Amino acid sequence: MIDGESVLARHEALCDHLNERDRRLHAASEAKVAGWGGIVAVSRATGIARSTIGRGLKDLASPEQLAPGRVRREGGGRKPLTEIDPTLLSDLERLVEPDCRGDPMSPLRWTCKSLRHLVEELGRLGHKISRTMVGELLKARGFSLHANRKTKEGGDHPDRDAQFAVINQATREALAEQRPAISVDTKKKELVGDFKNAGREWRPKGDFEHVRVYDFIIAELGRAVPYGVYDLAANEGWVSVGVNNDTAAFAVQTIRRWWTEVGLVKYPNVKRLVVTADGGGSNGSRVRLWKLELQRLADELGIEIEVHHFPPGTSKWNKIEHRLFSFITMNWRARPLISYQVIVDLIASTTTETGLKVLCELDANAYPKGIVVSDEEIAALNIFRADFHGEWNYTIKPRQNAADAVDS
Repeated sequence: MIDGESVLARHEALCDHLNERDRRLHAASEAKVAGWGGIVAVSRATGIARSTIGRGLKDLASPEQLAPGRVRREGGGRKPLTEIDPTLLSDLERLVEPDCRGDPMSPLRWTCKSLRHLVEELGRLGHKISRTMVGELLKARGFSLHANRKTKEGGDHPDRDAQFAVINQATREALAEQRPAISVDTKKKELVGDFKNAGREWRPKGDFEHVRVYDFIIAELGRAVPYGVYDLAANEGWVSVGVNNDTAAFAVQTIRRWWTEVGLVKYPNVKRLVVTADGGGSNGSRVRLWKLELQRLADELGIEIEVHHFPPGTSKWNKIEHRLFSFITMNWRARPLISYQVIVDLIASTTTETGLKVLCELDANAYPKGIVVSDEEIAALNIFRADFHGEWNYTIKPRQNAADAVDS
């Protein structure tokens, strides 16, 4: 008797590596080995239609020569299931909507539901579909299966999901009104010099890139500090590469450079900027200098700056991580970051099939650590805190007379 679980395990292991014809032939070979009743058993295990397995058996008996690149006869096949069943996609999207995971800001659309459960749920909604087709529809729309990954930096905050909803609502409103909404963060500091960089790239056989054995900092080169601004609507990034410290002054200066060079041109006459940021680091919710520098920027530009911080333990959900930084890392894989200019050039050359564009400049200014912000300077801020977690959600408005502000 055929072992359905073994058949399914083999099918799922090979499915991603086979085209339509190969999957048909593999299922047919399983049915042929099983003997009598094999077609029914393989169909139940894999979700592949019995008629498809039958055609595969015919192909095995008398292989048909197809034109190069084709997986079926000319004119073969039926209309796509999404045309036959017009509500299928919308129902599938609803079943795996990220909001049901409590994370409406997730830049990666994924599902932890199994194909079997999705097929069952769709069946209850009146859709007849196989597991294979559900998998193909999900992959075509950017979904993928994920294992657990260590990303949390602390325990779950009880208002985690509610804060995600606040961030989601603020960004949606800004984008709907064609106002700028940006995601900001510091990318991991990088040693500058001929050090090993993770990844591999194609090179002539035996032509290795020789790098240092030990990752000891080169004093005269130091570390590069990339701070990024990602424009959610435009799918564009701006990165300032600093040469010393990651401070709030450096972070806000990067926002200032992005606004002056890009934002002001793209969003003329806009009086409000939405900023989403992590809860820690140079742009942390408790960093006094961050708020003071934002106040100075609001006074200088004459715009309101609306800030929303991600709750503790969720920094990896910041969109800049997945829509900008991850692609920069892929772009410079296996490339030693031998100089600041190389780093700037590699960041600026980062693109994606979805149209990501990145501008990058070196910021050679010094940003000293340990700057103390007084209570008087904090009291002089023109800050309006939201009723819900005012430490995470607040708006800094231009002061009526910036000259009267405390000059630090």
